[in-house]
Amino acid sequence: MTSRGNRQLQPHRRALLAGVGAIAASSALAGCGDSQVAPDADGRIRLRFATDWRAQAEHGGFYQALASGAYERRGLNVQIIQGGPGVNVPQLLASGAVELGMGSNSFIPMNLVAQGAPVKAVAAFFQKDPQVLIAHPDPALRSIADLAGRPFLLADASINAFWVWLKARYGFTDDQVRKYNFNPAPFLADPRAVQQGYLTSEPWTIETEAGFVPRIFLLADEGYPSYATMVLAPNAFARDNGEALRSFIAASAEGWRDYIQGDGRAADTLIRRDNPEMTQAILDQARAKLKANGIVDGGDAALYGLGTMTEERWQAFFDVTSQAGVYPSDLDWRQAFTTQYLPGRGRGGR
Repeated sequence: MTSRGNRQLQPHRRALLAGVGAIAASSALAGCGDSQVAPDADGRIRLRFATDWRAQAEHGGFYQALASGAYERRGLNVQIIQGGPGVNVPQLLASGAVELGMGSNSFIPMNLVAQGAPVKAVAAFFQKDPQVLIAHPDPALRSIADLAGRPFLLADASINAFWVWLKARYGFTDDQVRKYNFNPAPFLADPRAVQQGYLTSEPWTIETEAGFVPRIFLLADEGYPSYATMVLAPNAFARDNGEALRSFIAASAEGWRDYIQGDGRAADTLIRRDNPEMTQAILDQARAKLKANGIVDGGDAALYGLGTMTEERWQAFFDVTSQAGVYPSDLDWRQAFTTQYLPGRGRGGR
């Protein structure tokens, strides 16, 4: 597969996972008893962590923690299991195939709560969801509000995800929606079209292969409250392995700090080993965008540390989605997350 093919897969991941539910996870996880993880022959706790797609810069901090020994120094034997088009992280958690998994956006843990699956987000390493809207260059486009009346190319799952927020915030209507089949040709052919994308993927594809710099709107900078790149843990696992979970989150935070602020080459080597279709050029531009836009260390992370989450953000996310009918108004949204395993939080945290 060419590098272009690799990039075209990325929006497919986002679209699939934006609306994914618990599937059969609730019944399997509800039956979990003692989930204490035994140490390996060297006395380290073995943890398998499933990512949401094939290895890429968006997973760089975890690979950095692996490459630098941050996990090993904390007594952990971590295996990163990369995702792909046939991988469902909630199902892997439910079956016990992995101890921890990645949640792409706030819909994932909220959907799990809605379906009764005992799983929580325990850290959010992207303070901003990198979801973007892409438009053709136009000096009249100063904000998302200026996209009123234009056709939006959206994947099916996106209609029940960030499109809900866009309609509530800007008054957009469903008659603006056009089917997005992960092919940029319709967008390129229509100068008024708006296409969904991911900050680190589609804009670079368009710029390098279509020959122009598109207008990019990062939804998070306009107030979109979703987190991204979250660590998901079954409640029983967290209960029985609290110290190991705290160590995993602390080591991952160290890895993300070093990947964004330091030299990411060690992580990139592991990423390219796991995903030979990845190129260094893609990794370099993606890492630069994560850094320049404060995706990892901006917002609340600058105040409270990497991986942080706040009740205010989760409530803001629930308020807009429940008011739009995505979730019932009486859903216990606080069951979607906990902050008690974050660095600096005590055992009594939420």
